[in-house]
Amino acid sequence: MRRTYNGGSMSETIHSYVEARRQLFLDELFEFLRIPSISTQAENKGEVNRAADFVSGSLRKAGLENVEIIPTAGHPLVYADWMHAPRQPTVLCYGHYDVQPPDPLELWTTPPFEPTLRDGNIYARGSADDKGQMYMHIKAVETLRAVGGSLPVNVKFLIEGEEEIGGNSIARYVEENPAKLKADVALVSDTALYAAGIPTLCVGLRGLVYMELEATGPSRDLHSGLYGGAAPNAVYGLIELLAKAKNAQGRIQIPGFYDEVEDPAPAEMESWRGLPFDQQEFLRNEVGSSSLTGEPDRMVLERVWSRPTLEVHGIAGGFTGAGAKTVIPARATAKVSFRLVPKQDPGKVVAAFREWIAANTPAGIQTELRLLSGAPAVMVDPSHAAIQVAAAAFAEQLNRKTVFVRSGGSIPIVGDFARHLHIPTILMGFGLPDDGLHSPNEKYALENYYTGIKTIARFLELYGTAQ
Repeated sequence: MRRTYNGGSMSETIHSYVEARRQLFLDELFEFLRIPSISTQAENKGEVNRAADFVSGSLRKAGLENVEIIPTAGHPLVYADWMHAPRQPTVLCYGHYDVQPPDPLELWTTPPFEPTLRDGNIYARGSADDKGQMYMHIKAVETLRAVGGSLPVNVKFLIEGEEEIGGNSIARYVEENPAKLKADVALVSDTALYAAGIPTLCVGLRGLVYMELEATGPSRDLHSGLYGGAAPNAVYGLIELLAKAKNAQGRIQIPGFYDEVEDPAPAEMESWRGLPFDQQEFLRNEVGSSSLTGEPDRMVLERVWSRPTLEVHGIAGGFTGAGAKTVIPARATAKVSFRLVPKQDPGKVVAAFREWIAANTPAGIQTELRLLSGAPAVMVDPSHAAIQVAAAAFAEQLNRKTVFVRSGGSIPIVGDFARHLHIPTILMGFGLPDDGLHSPNEKYALENYYTGIKTIARFLELYGTAQ
């Protein structure tokens, strides 16, 4: 039986309201996507601030109150609330308005900050990660206020501009402002459907430790003819060191690394085996390589959802310009990360890595490990009342039972909400696995944008009447 508020079910009314404003809602999103709010590039600071202004204006238009742009040591936070539903729960909506750099530009079919509709998709940087998904929350609240005259729950918004560079400012703000941000549950749309048409709630995220490893050898770059064979090479030493850290089967070789790693429960594993998954299709359409790698005794979903990883994201050093320069590099740097699983302690993992580096650094090479960011893995109880309501709203909209999955990615704010606000997070995303996040030609399915607005509005309605 459908729950109601203000005298009648609003599911059909929500649908009609959104459908009547499809073009308007799309035009607004396109205006947002045109702002190149690249948080990692200092020269884009003005554009990042412009995106914060756009978000604050959109929140006011949706009827939110106490809208403020909060300065930080980095990029600003945007806060708003609506607290006029006595004795009803409070939902804290989170998202981020910053985006990844679009490089390499030559691989984009259309310019990254000129949003384009093609084949039923919105192509633009930030379309799925996370402007398109975050903006659904604002439009859902606007829709509910328009069709119901009020909201069935209290809502707070906290939207940041540093998610793509670690989220340090929001982490500090959440820790320092638990009373202001007090809520019953958080809502985040920064994940994906397991597959098109399958309502999906994510109940687990891997943690992330992001580091910079620097190797130095000789005091300056040396002539490889005069010194080759005797002088240590910083680039080669760094490669040699990193090559020892993981074997050919994907097993990380740092002592104690797997001590706290637990296998998923049998029931969770059984549910994963029941998901539609084609390994060859995954290889061809998502990975795009000649073969998959990783622990051969683990199925692919385990490798990307419940197993820890070590990845090298880039190496810099020596000479890479046009022509030839025969030097032995004095310095080399690698960006390295661990994805962690529940019960792995980031601090303990980093300490073990430092110890392993000290024991395995090649002769003549000195190393320095710098920790850039770290966050533990997070698990959410799928039996929580709010998550069950979200699953019901999702299933109703897509006319199919909601599945519960984990994600190999990391959303550090979810851990901050659990640690400082003591609330669970509903990870209700509407992206697709092939949306190309952080890659050229990032996309977001047009219909998922509208479905997301309707589903979030319906969740807020149901959650307010389930109490």
